[in-house]
Amino acid sequence: MNAFLTSITDKILSGGMISESEAYSLLDASGNEQLYDAAAKVTAALCPKEFDSCSIINVRSGRCPENCRWCAQSAHYSTGCEEHGVTPREECIEAARANHQAGIRRFSLVASGRAVRGKDLDEMCGIIRGIQSEVGIYTCASMGLLDKDGLQKLWDSGVRRYHCNLETAPSHFPELCTTHTIDDKIATIECARQVGMEICSGGIIGMGETARQRVEFALTLRKIDPVSIPINILCPIPGTPLEKAKPLSDTEILDTIAIFRLIHPSRQLRFAGGRTRLTRDLQLKALRIGINGGIVGDLLTTIGSKVAQDRKLVTEAGYKFQ
Repeated sequence: MNAFLTSITDKILSGGMISESEAYSLLDASGNEQLYDAAAKVTAALCPKEFDSCSIINVRSGRCPENCRWCAQSAHYSTGCEEHGVTPREECIEAARANHQAGIRRFSLVASGRAVRGKDLDEMCGIIRGIQSEVGIYTCASMGLLDKDGLQKLWDSGVRRYHCNLETAPSHFPELCTTHTIDDKIATIECARQVGMEICSGGIIGMGETARQRVEFALTLRKIDPVSIPINILCPIPGTPLEKAKPLSDTEILDTIAIFRLIHPSRQLRFAGGRTRLTRDLQLKALRIGINGGIVGDLLTTIGSKVAQDRKLVTEAGYKFQ
């Protein structure tokens, strides 16, 4: 390992955090196996050997007024996305039960729209209380740019982790969305933290950002200090402005994971959307160099086989699936 990567690794393993200039300097090691080895060494030393599993249910879909250029659910674009109001209570509870029985640790309710408010929020809080009383699975929520009162309602219903992605670097975000800002997201995250929630926040790579902006993104996330960082790989959706986005190379994806691990030494880096474009060997490598959590499973009718595949993968990588 070269002198710079050795010094970075030693600094992290002794309890330090790398500086912003050091983080950007990691780009000089792009595609270098020594970068991946450094990240793997930090992962092995500082991260638990339990793979943190989460599954999601779409509790309100489509008709979103925001103009996020990557999103199938935006009303600004014609994508053929499924549209529905609040998913029935019993359907949500059955999905939570299936996930719990499959050994998945967390279950998250995800809703489209700028924010869930009023009757819909009250209905979703009732669903969460039902999941807590009838299933008992650890429940998370992703319901947009809520204020403190809305987040308090979620906390009172049993939500202990709130998900709000920053999505990308602050310097790139205005190119992708103009109906809200990163500052709006950070305000929601701070309100969630104030009511006692853990924070899950990450984003999507491959939306036209530069490698330097991916480092900027990781450093911005470090300022808000989430416990869980989902890393999505863009799946270009026909009908959205990013439908013809150039896909990242495998090397760019691995570089991102390694650099995120070195900037966030002990956090959950969570595989999310788009990981199936990677071969099995590349997924195993990603698990070695930094990924230690994931959104797993699929729709209720296919959850068993999907979770079995994920369990086998992460077990082979040396993790205990939970």
